[in-house]
Amino acid sequence: MNIVFFDDSTRESLLPLTFTRPVASLRIGILTIAEKWEKYLNAEASYLTADYLSVKFPYIASDDSIFINGSVCPNEQLLESVTGLAKGEALVQKDVLIAVRGVSKEYFTRKEHVDQKEYAGSFTRIVYPENIFSFNHNEIVQDFKLLTHGRTSAKLSSTNTVLGDNIFVEEGVSAECSIFNTTTGPIYLGKNSTILEGSVIRGSFSLGEHALVKLAAKIYGKTTVGPYCKVGGEINNAVLYENSSKGHDGFLGNSVLGEWCNIGADSNNSNLKNNYAEVKLWDYNKGRFRKTGLQFCGLIMGDHSKCGINTMFNTGTVVGVSANIFGAGFPRNYVPDFSWGGAQGYEVYALNKVFETAERVYERRNSTFDSTEKDILQNVFELTKQYRNF
Repeated sequence: MNIVFFDDSTRESLLPLTFTRPVASLRIGILTIAEKWEKYLNAEASYLTADYLSVKFPYIASDDSIFINGSVCPNEQLLESVTGLAKGEALVQKDVLIAVRGVSKEYFTRKEHVDQKEYAGSFTRIVYPENIFSFNHNEIVQDFKLLTHGRTSAKLSSTNTVLGDNIFVEEGVSAECSIFNTTTGPIYLGKNSTILEGSVIRGSFSLGEHALVKLAAKIYGKTTVGPYCKVGGEINNAVLYENSSKGHDGFLGNSVLGEWCNIGADSNNSNLKNNYAEVKLWDYNKGRFRKTGLQFCGLIMGDHSKCGINTMFNTGTVVGVSANIFGAGFPRNYVPDFSWGGAQGYEVYALNKVFETAERVYERRNSTFDSTEKDILQNVFELTKQYRNF
């Protein structure tokens, strides 16, 4: 079975997170959306996405492909309907195309005729960045069942305290003198991850492989720490993608951090306005701030962005790709991509400087910042010029 994930209009509404990845590569719960489908279907997938992303996320053609909407998270009922499609059939719910089988990629530009089947069931769809932390608990629960079904957990050291029994420990996990409360949701500890002494963690919680929780961290539920991340301080209902760090004291809540981000020591974000009013977020597609319907909403940060020590983020702040923020005061609620500066003002973060930093960061994680990654950032730099009105 050939599976292809396609981007729909949510690619625009999920910026800046989707400047650097297809929608299906967004992480929510324990896994990315693509990994969920691949696990359910026992198949590897390809992507139909923006041209400049296609080298890293290629498209593989087939005479019989099932194209799946990358913003849609799977469940068992939906899986049955998608795999039951015949060639020339599409699964829809109102105006949302969920999946279509047996068409070519040109279908998405010329809309050749297919028979539409209306799906009456429920599913989770990621439309806006804040959906990622808002729906994260349910997706952790779903992924936990998917990943642990029929398997036996490894054992934690007896120096730890575990409340409840809804925990799964992969091989190679190191944890000592910490508290894990699974009565509020499942806790999943990925392969070769580490939890240092004195940490207190409440479910639902997912820790990716080779990730590190530093000394005496306080982590509330509905939180995902991706592979190779480092975290410390206080975290509540946040999602960190791969290779990002919030390694020191300070608060991060109701937030999403992309890949290769770094939060400086004692930095904090507000997730509740002083007047308890609804939070607005910058919307790239609309070119203005959009109502979220949320009272709690913190920081959305694109890939490769960093902030210096003691940075203070206002409620509902969006930071674009590869911004470098530092200095006293609160940065504005929208920091454009490739910005260098802070509350006192910004200048353009030149690409050669961006590349120099990225090369050093990748090297620290034994990775290579190659030409493919450079080309993606070059394209994002050009796409976002209109927003840098310094």
